[in-house]
Amino acid sequence: MTHAAIGKTLPQFKAQSTQGEISPATLLGRPAVLYFYPKDNTPGCTAEAQDFRDKHADFLGAKCQVIGISRDSMKSHENFSEKQSLSFPLVSDDDETLCQLFNVIKMKNMYGKQVRGIERSTFLIDAHGVLLQEWRGLRVPGHVNEVLQAVRQIA
Repeated sequence: MTHAAIGKTLPQFKAQSTQGEISPATLLGRPAVLYFYPKDNTPGCTAEAQDFRDKHADFLGAKCQVIGISRDSMKSHENFSEKQSLSFPLVSDDDETLCQLFNVIKMKNMYGKQVRGIERSTFLIDAHGVLLQEWRGLRVPGHVNEVLQAVRQIA
């Protein structure tokens, strides 16, 4: 499988979101932020979604779309999106196609046990579908502001 790489056009994929199908073709024409998170309705993931929600108008002002991605089901995403008043789409990657494409599945320690899960990661894609920047293993506080600054530099 081809992986997404900085400086390269995104490989082909199709994924369902809470707002319709997402593919490299649907991302063309304006920058996009794809953020991968472990699980709906968990404290860190909720805080991250709220930060993107609260800055969503700023991303739109920079002509940038925001898309959240996790392995949760569409039903879980719909509930999470409604509960948190999210205006951007959430992708259900239950078969891990996008997780593999962006290489975000890692072994993590959770309560002293090794578990396989999504490493919190964000990717910035330009209007031509080229991956420009990535943030991996990040911490939520201040992250969305850092991504917004990067978006404004390419806008």
